[in-house]
Amino acid sequence: MTFFKKGSLLFGAGSLCILLCGCGIAEALDEIDPYVSAIEEIDIPDDVKVIGLGEATHGNIEFQQLKKDVFEVLIKNENVRVFVLEGDFGAGQQINQFILKGTGTAEEVVNSLDYGIYKTKQMIDLVQWMHDYNKTVNEDKKVYFYGNDMQRYDYSKKAVFDYYKLVNADAFKQYALQLEHVSNDTMRELTTEQLNEFDETIDNIILDLQANEVFYVEQSSTEAYLFALQYAQIMKQRTQLFLNDGDYTKLRDQYLADNLQWIAEFEAQRGHDKLFITGHNGHIEKTSASLAGYKSMGDYLDELYGEEYFAIGTDFISSEFQAKNGGSGDRQIHTLENHNGLVDAFSEAESNVFYVDFEKVSKSDELFEIISKEQKMANVGDDFQWWYKTLKMFYTIEMIPNEAYDGIIIVKVATPTNVIE
Repeated sequence: MTFFKKGSLLFGAGSLCILLCGCGIAEALDEIDPYVSAIEEIDIPDDVKVIGLGEATHGNIEFQQLKKDVFEVLIKNENVRVFVLEGDFGAGQQINQFILKGTGTAEEVVNSLDYGIYKTKQMIDLVQWMHDYNKTVNEDKKVYFYGNDMQRYDYSKKAVFDYYKLVNADAFKQYALQLEHVSNDTMRELTTEQLNEFDETIDNIILDLQANEVFYVEQSSTEAYLFALQYAQIMKQRTQLFLNDGDYTKLRDQYLADNLQWIAEFEAQRGHDKLFITGHNGHIEKTSASLAGYKSMGDYLDELYGEEYFAIGTDFISSEFQAKNGGSGDRQIHTLENHNGLVDAFSEAESNVFYVDFEKVSKSDELFEIISKEQKMANVGDDFQWWYKTLKMFYTIEMIPNEAYDGIIIVKVATPTNVIE
């Protein structure tokens, strides 16, 4: 074989490696101190009402710890009292009862979410911290917990039935019989015919609640009534996801935004005009950049709140994370190196975890050029197989950072969570 042919093969192999693995590393910048802040120094504009925090993976300790660290800053500096998680709405109220009244234990209420990604020491510590914090402050300073997701039935169903036991025992018996087979355990086995029947029953519940609002409020309270109606809406959303499987991701983010808006409006009536929402980067970012082609929750929120929505993304350079392995459902540890112009520019930062405010960055011509161009930013879900590493499109979203986010938290080296089974 001639040298030319050998060189051509070597060049081709190298090019293929760069194409498949995304191995290119951008240059680190020397003068980054003016643009790097500690998490404790995050500053949110005064007119912001909704602060979003994304996570680049569901399986890293650092991203789960950031939920508490950022919320603590927002409590102290921004008077934020409402924490919203990309988790089940009904189970979220189990957590809320624990942090407000001590009902159950932190581990029990976290497990009620029925999401493996949250069965971690970090989430248990977060919920326990909220509970302990509430014991130290007056009523007007307490924090509240919500989930804005709709991918479960059990706790919303139980809450609706508990309400009917209070206001209309006959209706409770009727609806309990009609929804007898709806549960987290059975929901994936339901036939289309059953789903349509359940959907009609839930419609009847919603209509009954609306038609009898005055009477039901007299038997309970306005707050209890509004929650009962919202629980029913969550059940409706869950059923609609099954009935419209082809539009699942599209509908889910729309519902996530709808539920977030309901929480914001409900809490505003209690004097809480700001809230904090945490979820995957793909839900928080404003530009619907995912190749899946659906409109993200963050895009809806940007339309709804404009400059009153402040989105913080996250990214990493090196991550060892846990995730489910494809169809097996087994959780495994995976390792990724992620490089793009943005994270590489800050790769020489002293801290392992730090915040970059895009308003500050825009004052640097060099950095502004980076955040104004498409970057392949980390985006790992709860399902990952080893071959995903062969193409960056499987673990990143290509987006323009300063259009998707208002700032970013970079974790240079991220470590894996341990799911407590």
